[in-house]
This record gives sequence, C-alpha cells and structure tokens, in this order.
Amino acid sequence: MTRPGISDVHAARHRIADTVHRTPLRHYAWLSELTGGDVWLKLESLQVTHSFKIRGALNAVRRLAEGVAAGAAPPAGRPQVVTASAGNHGVALALAAQRANVRALVFAPGTAPRTKLDAIRRHGAELDTTASDYDGAERAALAFAAAHGVRYVSPYNHPDVIAGAGTVALEVLEELAGIDAILVCVGGGGLVSGIAIATRALSPATEVIGVEAAVNPAFRVALEHGRITEIPTFPTIADGLGGNLEPGSITFDIARDLVDRWSDATEDEFRLALREIVAHEHLLAEGAGVAALAALLAGKVDVRGRRAVVIVSGANIDAATLRCVLE
Repeated sequence: MTRPGISDVHAARHRIADTVHRTPLRHYAWLSELTGGDVWLKLESLQVTHSFKIRGALNAVRRLAEGVAAGAAPPAGRPQVVTASAGNHGVALALAAQRANVRALVFAPGTAPRTKLDAIRRHGAELDTTASDYDGAERAALAFAAAHGVRYVSPYNHPDVIAGAGTVALEVLEELAGIDAILVCVGGGGLVSGIAIATRALSPATEVIGVEAAVNPAFRVALEHGRITEIPTFPTIADGLGGNLEPGSITFDIARDLVDRWSDATEDEFRLALREIVAHEHLLAEGAGVAALAALLAGKVDVRGRRAVVIVSGANIDAATLRCVLE
C-alpha cells in the first residue's frame, strides 16, 4: 500500500472542498492560563457529521467513484464499498457514499453509540452490528470484502483516508504561525498520520504528539515491540480509540517515523475533559474527541511557554453517556 505524501493531502483538500467545513481554530484563555501555554482548539467537533472522519471518507469514496460512470445507479443487492467502524467513520462513509450514489455496507460493534448507528442508517448505508467489539467488526468487514470482491475502505489504513485527515493540518498551519506542538487523538492512527505528513512537510519544527486511550495503547505497545502487536482490548468512553491495528497497517510506519511524542488519557481524564469543555465553552464533544485535551488537562503534556493546538476530533456522544459524565 502506497504511503501518501503532502501532494496527496493537497489533492484531497481540492477533492473534498465543496462539502467539508473549514472548522474553527480558537484561542482559549482559560486553557492557556491553566497550562502556562498559548493553547488553541481545532474544533472538528463542528465538522460535517460532527467528526473529522468525513475528510478521509469523502476523499476515498470520490476517488473510487471517479471510476464509476456518472449518475450510474448502485447495483441491486451487493455493496460497492465496505468498511468497519466504531461509529464516526461509518457515518462519514455512509454520507460520502450516498452523495456519490455508491452502495455502502458498514460493520460496527453492537456496543457502538446509538447516535452513530442511527446516523449510519439515516445516510442510507447497510449496517451489520453482529460483532461484539471493533476488532470483530474489522475482521468481518475484511472477510466480506475479500469474499465478494468489494472495495474495503479502512477507517485508518487507507492512503486516501490518511490524506483526507491531513487536510486538518493544512488549515491549522495556514491560519496560525509559530505552532510548537499539535496534540492529536490516536486510535488506528489515520488522523495523526495525516497530520504528521502535512506538518513535517510544511512546519518541520512543530512537534506532533499522539494521545491514546490508556486502556488501549496499541501504538505504544507496537512501538515498544517494533511491530504491530495484538493487545487485549477493554471498554472505554473513548469508543473511537478502541481496538487493535490491522496487520500491516501503514499508519504504524508513518507514526513511528513522523510522530514525535506519545501520551495517553485514562477514563477519569476523558470524563474531566468532557466536563470542562462543556462547562467553560458550552461545546459538545465525545470521549475520543477530547483525548488530546484530556492529556493536556492531566498535565501529561507540558506546553508551558509554547503555542499548542489541540485537535477536538468529534462530538458524537450519546445523550445518556453525556448525562452520566456531567452528573
């Protein structure tokens, strides 16, 4: 699988520009005072589908659709594209496929947040929720794609998905000068890989810091072993950061080569970050969406005297989960 470069990120931005929002990049005095840094939040929580995932999914589907006759109806029965998702990528792929007139099938764990599953159905994709966790959904999706000759669009292990995610960094680096560090949540590594590719090309002095869920440190373990290594997985409020890496994922090599530092956040730290962003800014986010903010608030990433951009990656949180967090 070809590793994307900065030219692919620029091409992705052109390809998705008519749909994807240029999301706000805002300075927050309370965060800056609390941490001793100059802290900005990039609010992908306000993106189309309330997640950065639309950037990569739309880029991948449109590249796929370039080979399909314009206006052609999806064939009856069989999907043209399949994916596995903890939720947000499935929503994004469903919307991208709907707009491209491409039939999509999403495998998601039955434990995924209801708001995400409902959105996948609402955008017209077929949904399979028989798996009990993300790893099971990914295995089922890969098996279906191989058995039926259908294109599999990974939520992270796909050059077009990574390039689309990298457009977040293009916006950040164009809008704000002198950035010392960009803090990014890490699940499968698509977002941090895309951001690292763009940042290394355009602002090599800027640190890229990846933040995992402490209960699912797939990258930390892989980096310690020098290869992708299966780990036990555990439930997390940051559902988008759960699960193992697909064997051979190009995100491992990209992250190993281009991500400067790693951190993590615990379940209590996720909950604190969710409460703080609601209390101070009246902004909704989901667990995975505040991973980077959680590590910052916990003092695990030191930004004293530095300008730091924190990616808030999504806001698709169930009402019941949010209520429990706030209470």
